[in-house]
Amino acid sequence: MTGFPSIPEVGHLALWLAAAAALLQALALFGRDLERVARPAAIAQGLLVLFAFGALGWAFLVSDFSLELVVANSHTMKPTLYKVTGIWANHEGSMLLWVLILSLAGALLALFPLALGPRFKARALAVLGIVALGFFAFLLFASNPFARVDPAPTEGNGLNPLLQDPGLAFHPPTLYVGYVGLVVAFALAVAALLDGKVSPAWARATRPWVSAAWAFLTLGIALGAWWAYYELGWGGWWFWDPVENAALMPWLVATALLHSIRVLETRDALRNWTLMLAILGFALSMLGTFIVRSGVLTSVHAFAVDPTRGLFLLILLLLLTGGAFAVWALRAPKVAEGARFAPFSREGFLVVNNLLLMALLSIVFIGTLYPLALEAANGRQISVGPPYFNATTLPLVLLLALVMGIGPFLAWKRGGARHLGRRLAVPALAAALLPLAGLAFFGLKGVMAVLGFAAAGWLVASSLFLMVRRAPTMLQIGTAIAHLGVGLAILGATASGALQREALVSISVGDGFSFAGLDVSLEDVRPRAGPNWTALEATLQVSRKGEPLATLVPQSRTYTSPPMETTEAGIVGWRMGDLYAVLGKPDGSGKWQIHIWVKPLVHFIWGGAILMALGAVVAMGGAVRLRTRRRSERVPAEPGAVPLPAE
Repeated sequence: MTGFPSIPEVGHLALWLAAAAALLQALALFGRDLERVARPAAIAQGLLVLFAFGALGWAFLVSDFSLELVVANSHTMKPTLYKVTGIWANHEGSMLLWVLILSLAGALLALFPLALGPRFKARALAVLGIVALGFFAFLLFASNPFARVDPAPTEGNGLNPLLQDPGLAFHPPTLYVGYVGLVVAFALAVAALLDGKVSPAWARATRPWVSAAWAFLTLGIALGAWWAYYELGWGGWWFWDPVENAALMPWLVATALLHSIRVLETRDALRNWTLMLAILGFALSMLGTFIVRSGVLTSVHAFAVDPTRGLFLLILLLLLTGGAFAVWALRAPKVAEGARFAPFSREGFLVVNNLLLMALLSIVFIGTLYPLALEAANGRQISVGPPYFNATTLPLVLLLALVMGIGPFLAWKRGGARHLGRRLAVPALAAALLPLAGLAFFGLKGVMAVLGFAAAGWLVASSLFLMVRRAPTMLQIGTAIAHLGVGLAILGATASGALQREALVSISVGDGFSFAGLDVSLEDVRPRAGPNWTALEATLQVSRKGEPLATLVPQSRTYTSPPMETTEAGIVGWRMGDLYAVLGKPDGSGKWQIHIWVKPLVHFIWGGAILMALGAVVAMGGAVRLRTRRRSERVPAEPGAVPLPAE
């Protein structure tokens, strides 16, 4: 064959060669003579998968309909952005993207120095090779992204219109970077178990990967919530969907791991607990991959496939996670206990933090997996939705906020309460004043809403106080920024839920209605056209006491490739929140259904997520600077630490 089809063929060959490199990389686990091949094999694997992914991307860009995947997920009339995102907006392409990020992370680990020594690095790379090998087997034998169709059609089927959106375009890659960061932490944990040496040096080497994973998971989850908010037109941003929960569970473990690894790095404590969290984070990342891509559920952003693929993923999940926990069970007793500490200390509060996060994880895990297990067992279908999750998780979130506000002000090993009351006076005052402000300006009502405002005030004030106290380190500043983001997100979630106002009306063009002190009029409904869609667009004028406030333009769109109707919400910022409107169907008598909301402080959710990720990056930069300074000063190795030979 000649022309463009040869490029995917070479890409397919590159994928086979990358699998061979992964096999060489994995073999490094079984002999010292093979350890030296791990580094070049990891680099080769990364380059080969990058070429394979580029070949698939080329096929999408030029609309090469000789590939089955391009036919099913692209169209010549699609905008270029969605031709690119069509690569991973499907089962096979998303798995190839997962393997690409994993391979590039392995190459990055191979290229940069690791203070734990070349043998330790070889073992970690071998573990990554084993994980990659499982996914290569899945891609090459069960889910080939380069499968051909003959004869090739002249046009493709297009992409699910709900996925043709910038927010969802970047949502999967961002999440995958987070998942892969946890896979690297898992590989480092297994290598540490095999060596029998877990120390602050290991924690320092692992923490940048965990910090990066947590930051990307935070941004990925926030992108998905933002997309659901403005694209699906239901007025919310989180529905406790199984696919949402599949991303939330690794994030909860990553949060706990980020805190426990800080204890191990600073105080050489919680060794086995930290290793277990690293393995659990990997296991839940694998579980999320299985849930979303095995066909056990159907969702907007889940790819239901045939049972054979689901069985393959389930076996892969059981082998990798089962093997990892078996290594932990066998080797963990040989890991020394680590330093002790008093319950009332920073370590003690970080342990409480971890326990609360694990309680949250248990609630989400049961609520997500129990309906799937019940249906698999006897075919019975039940729904576990927001009432269960909200009632069980919100009290724990409030307790977590309380602990987060106290812990950073305690000393390591033995905290003491001598100056604690003075340090927490301002946060306590903020916790009292913010609910009063909510009552005065928004008419705040309800116990949980009041507690949510109080928790937000407490956490925001304690974080700001931590940043302005004398000579904070970069690590402390990063922690404070992340905690500030959590406080703002709690405030936004509480306010947008408890204080929102909404109206659902049917009106004719030229008519209006009033709600929440606002006057709304339907000025027009007219047709619009886009590159691959047509729409009916309403024009809503919103005013208050005769003064114009905003113009909302919600749309009801119809896509042609594939044919599908979607809703585009009309959103305008107002008073640190949003005016949010959706255009419904006509009722046959000349009236149009209009659903409109006022959502106070909803932007604080997205702003809080950005601050959380920024805090992780700042803290990671502080850790790197501290490690560099320690190396330059040639600080003697800590007791029990792994030697730090130059590579």
